[in-house]
Amino acid sequence: MAKSLAKVAVQVVLIDKNNYFTFQPLLYQVATAGLEADSIAYPIRKIFEGQKNFHFRMGEVQEIVAEKNVLLTNIGEVKYDHLVIATGSTTNFFGNASFEKYAMPMKSVTETLNLRSLILQNFEKALLTKDVQEQIALMTFVVVGGGPTGVELAGALSELKRHVLPNDYPELDFRKMRVILIENGGDVLQMMSESNKKKAKSYLELLGVEMWLNTGVKDYDGKNIETNTGKNLVASTLIWAAGIKGVVINGLSQDSISPRGRILVDEYCKVKNQQNIYAIGDVACMITEDFPNGHPQIAPAAIQQAQLVASNFEKTFKQWTLDRFRYFDKGTMATVGRNKAVAQVGKLNIGGFAGWFVWMALHLMLLVGYRNRLIVFVNWVWSYFSYDRNIRLIIRPYQRKE
Repeated sequence: MAKSLAKVAVQVVLIDKNNYFTFQPLLYQVATAGLEADSIAYPIRKIFEGQKNFHFRMGEVQEIVAEKNVLLTNIGEVKYDHLVIATGSTTNFFGNASFEKYAMPMKSVTETLNLRSLILQNFEKALLTKDVQEQIALMTFVVVGGGPTGVELAGALSELKRHVLPNDYPELDFRKMRVILIENGGDVLQMMSESNKKKAKSYLELLGVEMWLNTGVKDYDGKNIETNTGKNLVASTLIWAAGIKGVVINGLSQDSISPRGRILVDEYCKVKNQQNIYAIGDVACMITEDFPNGHPQIAPAAIQQAQLVASNFEKTFKQWTLDRFRYFDKGTMATVGRNKAVAQVGKLNIGGFAGWFVWMALHLMLLVGYRNRLIVFVNWVWSYFSYDRNIRLIIRPYQRKE
């Protein structure tokens, strides 16, 4: 959105706790040693280099004081004329303290690097233990959530098992390694067509992923997983990809927050009961007849809302009629592994190598920065022909919460 305001006579101030932008769709590849973190992150100041009306401040917003048009932050007070909230989403553990304590989320670069370290540390520990049951637990990886993130992560872990890790740890018996995908619903990728669901399931089965459908996780203590079907197991790693919620800033009235933890907005993306505060992206909830729970929390919806608000700002200054938001569904896609992906654009379903190629091309195009695109492309080409991933590094050992 800030880019769209480059030629508008306004001062744009962006506040973020990080000084970089993260391309979240490829976080799972960082977690599974396919990419390094800096290949999917890009400095914010570099993105806006040369934009004279843009200012960046690294800080955390603590509260909105709407009646004074002021933000309280850890770097001081910031005044605004118009405020746009684009804080995104975070992992939703649905109030379960044990999940929050022991499960591994994957919504940020830091969390993803923690997960990569834990995966590799597990195999280092598995080499040392003489307890067979402990070794099996260390080599069992459970992914909760059958959406695109869960499916892509389960597929990537299985490819590590098939092509990469046996070369690093020849002393281990990789028949003991299990990748289990647990989904509360009756299918994976439930937002897709029946044909794509079937394709995704067949791809996962080919890769050796165990799918526990119609199964919910009730509890996890860091080792023992209890499900609502009584089918329990022991695993040292549980990765949570079962839900997200909006990152809501303090100061907004409770009646402007939806039951699902998102900020309620009107068809202009304006926050309920506010005149100069807007919300866009994952944190925004615009309830319509077609989207009674708000629009999907995916990048195309966020981008379209950002473009609308930026355009309406300019129209406001020129006293033109404002546009209402209309979501254009560009489709959904997920990759399961090498030459295995599903893509859905309208009524068109694409699978196999064609879907995988489309997935790669789109993600390369959406990455920020030519350097990042080149690095990711080279990594993908190398991995494709060598069946190897060179970024199996424990840079910062992960310490589980106690």
